[in-house]
Amino acid sequence: MKTTTYLPAVTGLALCATGALAETPVLQIMTYDSFVTEWGPGPAVEAAFEEVCACDLQFVGAGDGAALLARLQLEGPRTDADIVLGLDTNLTAAARETGLFAPHGVTADLDLPIAWDDAEFLPFDWGYFAFVAAAGTDSPGSLKALAESDTQIVIQDPRSSTPGLGLLMWVKAAYGDEAPAIWDALADNIVTVTPGWSEAYGMFLEGEADAVLSYTTSPAYHLIAEEDASKTAWGFDEGHYMQVEVAGKVAGTDQPELADQFLAFMVSDAFQSVIPTTNWMYPAVTPEGGLPAGFETLLTPEKALLLSAEDAAAVRDAALDEWRTALSQ
Repeated sequence: MKTTTYLPAVTGLALCATGALAETPVLQIMTYDSFVTEWGPGPAVEAAFEEVCACDLQFVGAGDGAALLARLQLEGPRTDADIVLGLDTNLTAAARETGLFAPHGVTADLDLPIAWDDAEFLPFDWGYFAFVAAAGTDSPGSLKALAESDTQIVIQDPRSSTPGLGLLMWVKAAYGDEAPAIWDALADNIVTVTPGWSEAYGMFLEGEADAVLSYTTSPAYHLIAEEDASKTAWGFDEGHYMQVEVAGKVAGTDQPELADQFLAFMVSDAFQSVIPTTNWMYPAVTPEGGLPAGFETLLTPEKALLLSAEDAAAVRDAALDEWRTALSQ
């Protein structure tokens, strides 16, 4: 008798619990893989936002940054994502053309080196691309000198990786019509081309190349997290290409209020204070406590290069063809 009267009660409790869980709204954010790793910003951001949203925040990794756009174009209006986080200004024009994004509606005092007035894409961090090498090694001094040297490098595929695409834009912005000649000269310096940043940086750390395409902020990770000053970013005379990473709200989201709440949260101190020591980039809004000790030692490029979103979209296909032609020879 105890068994027959107990089971329905347990079943009822289980149904209640299931119903309660089902009522918890889910906000799904599509982002790049390194964002959601245990050492990336994802876990800390998820915990902090769930404290204030009464929701279930779910990050979905979709490869490296440039792969986000490809996946979104493939899924179209059928996407389950409410927010896409991890595009940059080299991709926002193409992302806007999909018609899948809605205005973010966030007003914030951004700490960027450039003016920002994009109504659909909101920055969350920024940085400069650079080649990272062992401290004490002499910098070639320029992209052109690097191409003329015997230095072995690892880079990322511009079709799947925002750093890889950033290098294409860097060469194009610095050399214009001379870009094909730079790529021809660089081809024999390239050990391999990886799908994303993590694979390339791992190869460099394992000693498979002299330098890796990364960021001026990358040495901060080694300095702060590992108390290791053995890495440096090379400064180049023609300047360094800037990256501004953004998030956008998917117009077809079934959680518009939650999406708006997250985008507002994204420029708050709770989110921005996480960025420097998890994503190892400059935050879009300087945290209340300032930047971590060690960031003051980083390379500050004397010249910043950045094509507008429209100009980057206009030259992307030609730059990709130049890169592909040089590396296929």
